Amino acid sequence: MDLDVVELSRLQFAMTAMYHFLFVPLTLGLSIIIAIMETVYVMTNRLIWRQMTKFWGTLFGINFVLGVATGITMEFQFGMNWSYYSHYVGDVFGAPLAVEGLMAFFLEATFVGLFFFGWDKLSKVGHLTVTWLVAIGSNFSALWILIANGWMQNPVGAQFNPLSMRMEMTSFYDVVFNEVAQAKFVHTVSAGYVTAAVFVLGVSAWYLLKERHTELARRSIAVAASFGLASALSVVVLGDESGYSVTHSQKMKLAAIEAMWETEPAPASFTAFGFPDQEARETHYAIHIPYAMGLIGTRSLTEEIPGIAELVEDAETRIRSGIIAYGALMDIRKDPKHAPADATALFEQHGKDLGFAYLLKRYVDDPRDATEADIAKAAEDTVPTVWPLFWAFRIMVGLGFAFIGVMAYFFFVASFKKMTFPRPALYLAVIMIPAPWIAAELGWFVAEYGRQPWTVDGVLPTALSVSHLSITQVAITLAGFIALYSVLFLIEMGLMIKYIRKGPYLDVPETAGVSGSAPSASRAAPAAGLQPAE
Repeated sequence: MDLDVVELSRLQFAMTAMYHFLFVPLTLGLSIIIAIMETVYVMTNRLIWRQMTKFWGTLFGINFVLGVATGITMEFQFGMNWSYYSHYVGDVFGAPLAVEGLMAFFLEATFVGLFFFGWDKLSKVGHLTVTWLVAIGSNFSALWILIANGWMQNPVGAQFNPLSMRMEMTSFYDVVFNEVAQAKFVHTVSAGYVTAAVFVLGVSAWYLLKERHTELARRSIAVAASFGLASALSVVVLGDESGYSVTHSQKMKLAAIEAMWETEPAPASFTAFGFPDQEARETHYAIHIPYAMGLIGTRSLTEEIPGIAELVEDAETRIRSGIIAYGALMDIRKDPKHAPADATALFEQHGKDLGFAYLLKRYVDDPRDATEADIAKAAEDTVPTVWPLFWAFRIMVGLGFAFIGVMAYFFFVASFKKMTFPRPALYLAVIMIPAPWIAAELGWFVAEYGRQPWTVDGVLPTALSVSHLSITQVAITLAGFIALYSVLFLIEMGLMIKYIRKGPYLDVPETAGVSGSAPSASRAAPAAGLQPAE
């Protein structure tokens, strides 16, 4: 397979996935925030909270539509650009995606319409129920997507069938309750909550700086700061749990993130700063925190974390085992109905390493023909490029702690200082708006780039997963996606800025007055609330 096609296909999927994830975290978080706001409205019957629900709900709706459109495109790519991947693991990977469509997507897609158009058709409690169902559906959607992705990181509950030449599910329970999937779900969802909280905080701070809609802004800051502080703390705690699961399931990824070239005596130190040099296999100007990595990665003072050199040696051993498995598989395929007993026994013994033999396909057509040099190169291929992972992880973590500090400050001022926010703090909140998206994208970069050279870790190399396409075909579709998504991004930003500038819906006299605008007939919207203030 031409590696140029592989790299272009990876670039296309990365671009569409990271663009799609611009919308996902805000959808996850805003759905919960507007449900909280409407709950307060139903409990207190104060119309300012209904106005808040409608205003933030409008921004949620814009974001939701773009998220759905870009998500569908991603699923089509599995068949178009990654057809062998779909063939090889579709029986396993497709199940969570199907459940996501039937259970989660239909749920949120059905009730999102009732949320926007049901204000004057449903009771208060009925509409509140709809709002919470939208929020639950959005989060359920993330659950099943991350179960599928978690299986790619830690392929449990499935085994290779030498007769069908495909991975087949053996335990749906193991796939669903995969430790990596569950850790990724709670960490990702919490990151989405932080994203929405920072967004609401920043927009509300902008209103206070402009002295517009101040009552709505202050209440929104109170909700965002309390919700955001709890979420930011959760991100750090649950991120630590996600890292702990990587220690068991993806040791090379962890070693690359930490630039741990050699196995250190337990407990390993954490490299807070440094400049990884992959060619020299050392980290220049490294600043270490003693014992920290051992405690984070193993929860003990005695368990070692293997370094890159040791893991490369282990990969070479598994490649040799995989060659044996590949030879046995070829013998079985000659006569599947009457497979030799010794070939079947060999495959059962070495079959778990078959994917490592496939790494040799980059150098030879038949892994059994590989030379010692080929095996050594294939083993080195299991090491991802270290420096991007090293720095992406540290920037992400640094932003995570910054969110805790910002949210804690605004929570304190909102709770104990009568919401008298200094203007520099409000400017900081506005400037911080892009930061959670940066952190989220870096998190996905670490998760996916750190898995290379695998599409499914230890099972299927990325180089074998792509469709048989020409460079020209992939380049044209990549250029088309870039152009289309650039237009969609401009539309998204334009709509969001337009409705933020217009401000909340003035649909009742009370909230119009509270927001600082007179409730004239020409500017008051009907109960359904479809006319923003000019």
